[in-house]
Amino acid sequence: MSPTQDQIAQLARGRVLVVGDVMVDHYVSGRVSRVSDEAPVPIIQVMDERWTAGGAANVAANVAALGGKALLVGVTGTDAAASTLAGTLSNLSSAIETHLVTEPGRPTTIKTRYMGSQHQIVRVDRENPSAIERATEDRLIAAVDLLAGDCDVIMISDYAKGALTDRVLAAIMAAGQKARVPIVVDPKRNDWSAYRGASIMTPNRKELQLATHATCGSDAECRVASDIAIATTGAAILLTRSEHGMSLFRQDAAPVHLAAKAREVFDVSGAGDTVAAAVALGVAAGLSPETAMQIANVAAGIVVAKRGTATATPAELLAEIGAGRSGLGGAPGALPLAEAKRLRETWGREGLSVGFTNGCFDILHAGHISLLRQAAASCDRLIVALNTDASVRVLKGPERPVQAEDVRAAVMAAVKGVDAVILFGEATPLEAITALQPDVLIKGADYSEDQIVGADIVRSGGGRIVRATLVDGQSTTKEIEKTRRPSNI
Repeated sequence: MSPTQDQIAQLARGRVLVVGDVMVDHYVSGRVSRVSDEAPVPIIQVMDERWTAGGAANVAANVAALGGKALLVGVTGTDAAASTLAGTLSNLSSAIETHLVTEPGRPTTIKTRYMGSQHQIVRVDRENPSAIERATEDRLIAAVDLLAGDCDVIMISDYAKGALTDRVLAAIMAAGQKARVPIVVDPKRNDWSAYRGASIMTPNRKELQLATHATCGSDAECRVASDIAIATTGAAILLTRSEHGMSLFRQDAAPVHLAAKAREVFDVSGAGDTVAAAVALGVAAGLSPETAMQIANVAAGIVVAKRGTATATPAELLAEIGAGRSGLGGAPGALPLAEAKRLRETWGREGLSVGFTNGCFDILHAGHISLLRQAAASCDRLIVALNTDASVRVLKGPERPVQAEDVRAAVMAAVKGVDAVILFGEATPLEAITALQPDVLIKGADYSEDQIVGADIVRSGGGRIVRATLVDGQSTTKEIEKTRRPSNI
């Protein structure tokens, strides 16, 4: 099951009030080349440092990235980290409306992850997880009461960092009931009785096990544990099950299971926030819980393939499910250039390098796969531009292509390492390259650099050209000729 293009577009209608523990995610990345003489620990040569929204703030960032409106309520200190978080949220999106309550003397939570050679080596937390003061509770509750009537869903993001006290949770439940809006909870407590009144809860297996004291391995075991949780909270349980995907359990209804989206997992940090945000926004936009879960499943597969705490966008969802339409015959698997441009801009903001290659790719053979592998290895995200049927006929003659553009686009979208596919009908991909401004332009080594269309554009933008090594004897024309030769048998 996959969401449709119209359902993804519908997300823009939703307004989500996110309440919970906000924090700053701090990443220190570098190269590890040796072990310290002082102790058996790696030495990191720092190359990069960045700050992102974490916890409830990351939920709000995900709501906004998916196209919705986020109203964020949480608690910070009056320190530099609070200023960093405010600036980060302001830069992320105008669709995030912040209502942060400050508590002097309380540190803003910071999680610092030290990354060496793309792997997390250690995490350092700076926080005060004790309950917020009563005066802070009063201001947080007042903000929720003020905003509850201006949203479609209340999302509780509980990280057990002190903001969501018993009194605050009770007030949120009462505000939701008064405003007649559903409440979605991403839980951290082991006692879920405080969440009674929620509509949907989004635990992982460990959280469900701790809350119910029941094993959560097989489908049947997850059903039993979820029934216990449903009896406690009255809420539907949308359970994330790592490599086993997601399951939706409701009272008096058959379970719904979704397989995990097969993606190379780079970092699971913040994936739960993405799931919670997608589910809350989907319900806020009027979608069914099943459809919201489908969107959350696709979005989670996208963010775990990114570095650190990340978000997913509608364009990425469309690229993942192949629901985009080229505008050139409606080829499934191909995105319109405008959508691909938005996708490229999103990747750029996340610090990912974007590569571009193009061709007819009529019948995929070993040479094509080799080129695509080299292209994918040269960048973080790869866009492939395919010639339309009409332009292939101009280049190759009236009997080509063998496979229509919709088939070629669908096949290319399924190739590992290809992150987006577009079609172009012009004689060259110059227009697409100009619009996308890739960081890396990849072409076969049979082209000299001065023959590669768009090379000057990429170089002028600080990018680079990669001339991929060719596989001898491989070409679509030769493969077609083989099929036309009379058999000697």
